[in-house]
Amino acid sequence: MSAPHSRGPTGPYVTPSRASAPAPRDQQQLPVGGQFRALTLFAESPDCVRGARAMVTACLRDWGLTLLTDDVRLVVSELVGNVVHHVVPDECLSQPGGARRIDVVLRRWPRWLFIGVSDEDSRVPDLPMDEFVSPELAGELSAAVLPESGRGLFIVHRLVDFVWCEPGEAGGKTVWCRFDLDDRPVGSVCTVP
Repeated sequence: MSAPHSRGPTGPYVTPSRASAPAPRDQQQLPVGGQFRALTLFAESPDCVRGARAMVTACLRDWGLTLLTDDVRLVVSELVGNVVHHVVPDECLSQPGGARRIDVVLRRWPRWLFIGVSDEDSRVPDLPMDEFVSPELAGELSAAVLPESGRGLFIVHRLVDFVWCEPGEAGGKTVWCRFDLDDRPVGSVCTVP
């Protein structure tokens, strides 16, 4: 079943954000000349979210995408934080007392920036399917009226152009986000330390 107004992949894992553009093609079909960075973290490390933010900042600076730094850092912080606080590894991937692995991937092509955060839990997060609070009313509502969970993914949903979840081949999952670069200015001086 496809999300409303979605032209990307179908299934319960897909939800559009601001735009209803297609999701990336299979890896075998991706354009040549893209840029790639990856980082493996462990959820039990007290600095894992900070490490992910530092990698994102350096990567965006290297790629000339510094105007996206604040938004991408927030998205990565939310996704990695969700793994730290909510993920319980699948039995086939877990070891008693073992660390929970988190993989953070950034891929850039001329028109898109993709962020993937992989973990060892196959459960699909509750991705917002649409606005659950009108943006005009959001500032007037107290925190008591907003949902108890999913606030971080709601923020992610508002910042990115497309977000979806992909099950892993041997268990686990990857939450993917796409920033469309055609609609955003790039190449400014980075203001984030």
